[in-house]
Amino acid sequence: MPKYEIRSGDRAEFIAGLRELADFLTANPSVFVPRCASFGVFVDAADSTARREGAEHVAAPLGVPVDDIGEGYYDARRIFGPIAYSVIAIPPEERQ
Repeated sequence: MPKYEIRSGDRAEFIAGLRELADFLTANPSVFVPRCASFGVFVDAADSTARREGAEHVAAPLGVPVDDIGEGYYDARRIFGPIAYSVIAIPPEERQ
């Protein structure tokens, strides 16, 4: 059993929301769009090794490496045009 927890949402609901947003923006060209957007999946784990394992588990299907950004933080991201899909692992003391 993994020593990490992946904080993820409802897949079907998320995809439906993205489609609804895309349809809305297509139908309403006067609505401004952001220059860039980002979505993130968070990994919780008490120790650095488990945080990295959890981040790697989420990043693997994205086909991107996990970066150790220091002090117990891990990050991976895949870019789709101006939209980033991120995997973020944060040390427990930073999650309040």
